[in-house]
Amino acid sequence: MATELEHYLADLRDNLRLDPSSEREIINELETHVEDRFQEMRGAGLSDEEAVKRCVGLLGSAKLVARQIYEAHSQGTWRQALLASIPHLFFASLFTLKWWGIGWLPVMLAAVFGIVLYGWCHGKPTWLFPWLGYSLLPVVVAGLLLLYLPTGWSWLTILLYVPLVLWLLCYVTIKNIKRDWLYSALMLLPVPTVIGWFLAVKQEDKFSGFSLEHLYDFAPWIGLSFLVLGVTVAAFIRLRQRRLKILALVASGLLTLTMVTFASSKLGLFAFIILILLMLSFLLVPALLERRIRHGGQQVAT
Repeated sequence: MATELEHYLADLRDNLRLDPSSEREIINELETHVEDRFQEMRGAGLSDEEAVKRCVGLLGSAKLVARQIYEAHSQGTWRQALLASIPHLFFASLFTLKWWGIGWLPVMLAAVFGIVLYGWCHGKPTWLFPWLGYSLLPVVVAGLLLLYLPTGWSWLTILLYVPLVLWLLCYVTIKNIKRDWLYSALMLLPVPTVIGWFLAVKQEDKFSGFSLEHLYDFAPWIGLSFLVLGVTVAAFIRLRQRRLKILALVASGLLTLTMVTFASSKLGLFAFIILILLMLSFLLVPALLERRIRHGGQQVAT
């Protein structure tokens, strides 16, 4: 097949952003279709150059075709939507029913790690990414708890801990970005909310540190915020258009962080703005990283 057509198909592949199995199947079918049309046009007496131009003209813009294919194949099933929302619903029930004091939290975390391991070894299906985000939460919470160490030790430990955490988050994020940056954003979705609730509880008890008593006070609001995240993830899986998926993630972040600020009398406007910026960074940074990685790959290819 002519080189221009190969470049067209490569450009199409770069913009599909589907799971690997669906992407391979679609590209193979499209290659077969394009090859057949190319040979037909050559058989009709057209030169290679004319046949290529005619094929590309019939197909249209690679980005437009990729977007149309994405919207036709990106909608997950209701089963996938349920599987993706389950970790959020787990934590919503954990706080709503106040079960963390009777041993359910370790059980849930063990289940999360087991399901993440299973999904990672079975092709990283779409429903895996919310589970993957919760598997990173113990790392984030451990870093927040370092703030309660004596002043000198806390700063020393944070200086050692933060680079390790950033490396881990970057490693996992970049692995997911190679497929689609939206899944990295989906993975990181609960992190700003968890940090917000942690700060809210801490502000309520500045002198004695993190208090389970105040955690009980916030429990209904925390459960409701995780329920919002669960509904958001289910909608994300079922939506077809990327813009609507992005809008769903932004709207859920704004809503849950507004709930954090409203429920806490100690967090002010400044803390709310910082949390919003943190949430937006979890959307923008993966998008920018993906663009840089793809741009670098195209430069190497050329």
